[in-house]
Amino acid sequence: MASSANRDLLSIGIFLMIIAVSVVLASLNVMVWGLIPSFMIASYGCWLLVLAGMQSSSPQKYGRSASSLFGWGVLFIAVGGALFLAGISLLYSLVVVLIALAALAIFAALRRK
Repeated sequence: MASSANRDLLSIGIFLMIIAVSVVLASLNVMVWGLIPSFMIASYGCWLLVLAGMQSSSPQKYGRSASSLFGWGVLFIAVGGALFLAGISLLYSLVVVLIALAALAIFAALRRK
């Protein structure tokens, strides 16, 4: 039970850190203010991939599985990337989402084997 609470607290801390880094990057004119949401979503997707690795090494009894966290992480990264690329071309956004869905389908098919 304490492990779940520690991971939840760690996730909140990482989310607040992502917000802080986003604001600092935008205030230093490294990133446009309009790209903050896509950066935050993609960064949190990366955190979910790390969390999936942590979950696979020491699974929790009633928590999400590592494959579920991995899937959500890939989807978050794809949505963040699609939002980022939407300013360039909607076709690129569609390609990013389709590649992510294809990767998840392949991962799920190989996992059930």
